[in-house]
Amino acid sequence: MTEARLQNNRRVVVAMSGGVDSSVSAALLKEQGYDVIGVSMQLYDPIPREAGCKVKTCCSLDDVMDAGRVAKKLGIPFEVLDMRAEFKEVVIDYFIAEYAAGRTPNPCIRCNELIKFDLLLQKARELGADLLATGHYARISEEPGDRRLMIGLDPGKDQSYFLFTLSQEQLQHLIFPVGRLEKPQVRTLAAEYQLPVAQKHESQEICFIPDNDYVRFLESNSISQATGDIVTSDGRLVGRHSGLHRYTVGQRKGMGIAWEHPLHVLALDTENNRVVVGGRTELETASLTAGRATWSSVPAEKEFRATCRIRYRHKPAPCTVTMLGTERFEVRFDLPQSAVTPGQAAVLYDGEYVLGGGWIE
Repeated sequence: MTEARLQNNRRVVVAMSGGVDSSVSAALLKEQGYDVIGVSMQLYDPIPREAGCKVKTCCSLDDVMDAGRVAKKLGIPFEVLDMRAEFKEVVIDYFIAEYAAGRTPNPCIRCNELIKFDLLLQKARELGADLLATGHYARISEEPGDRRLMIGLDPGKDQSYFLFTLSQEQLQHLIFPVGRLEKPQVRTLAAEYQLPVAQKHESQEICFIPDNDYVRFLESNSISQATGDIVTSDGRLVGRHSGLHRYTVGQRKGMGIAWEHPLHVLALDTENNRVVVGGRTELETASLTAGRATWSSVPAEKEFRATCRIRYRHKPAPCTVTMLGTERFEVRFDLPQSAVTPGQAAVLYDGEYVLGGGWIE
């Protein structure tokens, strides 16, 4: 059984970002007979157009206005929530702190965990709804006694990686209406519903950095720009850096180093303020450890087989997982994986099902 089992005439809040996916989600639910309320979140202050960025991202004021136009077209109530203070505290400040600590954060997962599926779910209940819907490309399947997160039907759009923190309690109250559709189908439906966002382009940038210049953003927020050494893994000095925040594990370009072979960033040594570099083969890692783990249900076995994704576009890699308590685990890959990056998420799968995940240490 799946989301289709849910009875009609129940009230559902739809998180409307102003994009085509959440807009079609709202249209589908209304067509299915749900009592739909549209909600948009204002998450950050407007970014001046004169700043030179294209302002094509989610949750901007333009997007909120688009969501309002869709709600009007569908004839559903619409509300805008000011969550700027909460978003700054749990997403933006976290983003800056992670870079300052030499890690590469994933703010989208953080936003899903603490804003969309925590604060917004609470708001949905205040509005008399026990269901929250979003435009994520993922599925929820119900097994005897619990609900399980599954990958989206469209492999090119699957967003289950960003949703691994969902708890069993949260899954009881969520719907992903487009999770069983492919993107072209969603576009077709948007046109059939005559939604004003049917042809709206998507954005891949971090929402609060629409020009994708995260270095400028970090430096404008007073992150340390202390210079330091760039060294090889065996300690040879090959250059100087102008701030660890300018580098991430796996990076090859933009280091300004002339060397006998291409060099990649292997690690950020915050203790000594050094960037460690090496050849591509040195990026390969046979194992990783992850902490702050979240599980759909805590695994019964201390050791089990799974596949693991170490970044959004990473192909799930077969591995053996060893539990190190309920909040940490070790992953041993069958074949070494490249550019395992501290601060990113390691998400575990059993076929189409998400088991859980944690943050790479």
